[in-house]
Amino acid sequence: MLVVDDNRVIRQLIRVNLELEGFEVVTAADGAECLDVVHDVCPDVVTLDVVMPRLDGLRTAERLREDPRTRHLPVAIVSACTQYEVESGLAAGVDAFLAKPFEPAELVRIVRQLMQRESPPPIDGRSGAGHAGSAWS
Repeated sequence: MLVVDDNRVIRQLIRVNLELEGFEVVTAADGAECLDVVHDVCPDVVTLDVVMPRLDGLRTAERLREDPRTRHLPVAIVSACTQYEVESGLAAGVDAFLAKPFEPAELVRIVRQLMQRESPPPIDGRSGAGHAGSAWS
């Protein structure tokens, strides 16, 4: 797990809740740091805040999708989740959204759901239209 948020308290809150459920968590303070460490950490899931200095969460998600090494890495936005953030996040290839303030159990549920589909889904001709791989499906 790679947790990216510029607010130290929120980073720690997310980290503690996930570690209590047995996840190994690494944190980053912004999108630029995320891109610096993502290849060393090789996380199963990345959570991104949207509003961060240097490189925001939406542009970070876009860069993760542009890189063949991280293209299929599940990404969840943990933010205010305004309509703009959700629409821009979907366009950037974000897989799930969790609005702040959030229930820790909901965070854990989304992370578990994303981890279960960490590899690209098989192409069997049965998948319907829509946003394949959405954590909400």
